[in-house]
Amino acid sequence: MAMKEQFRKFSVICARWMGSAYAFSSGIAIILIWATTGPYFHYSDTWQLVINTGTSVITFLMVFIIQYTQTRDTQAIHLKLDELLRAVKEARNEIINVEDQTDEQMMKIKENFKNLTDPVTPTR
Repeated sequence: MAMKEQFRKFSVICARWMGSAYAFSSGIAIILIWATTGPYFHYSDTWQLVINTGTSVITFLMVFIIQYTQTRDTQAIHLKLDELLRAVKEARNEIINVEDQTDEQMMKIKENFKNLTDPVTPTR
């Protein structure tokens, strides 16, 4: 199995687990265990370093996993929307790859859409 595929599978599993109630509960449990051991270790520098190092390493690695899964999800959504745009006859197919446009070009398209909409006046 290619390294990319292994990383994809690992990232999906890790992101799902880390976003679960079990992961949150585990984090709370780790913090409570760490906090209750403070008096035993006399709140030493090493005791503080353990939690600081652990959280830093986990946060550092999770940034990459979250970024990968978010990028993958965004690409999937774009592909699905592109397919819908392609399938609808009235849709403007030139905006299928709008994410590749410059910010200025995207703002022009946004203004075009804004001009197409009619403000709805609330009725009572």
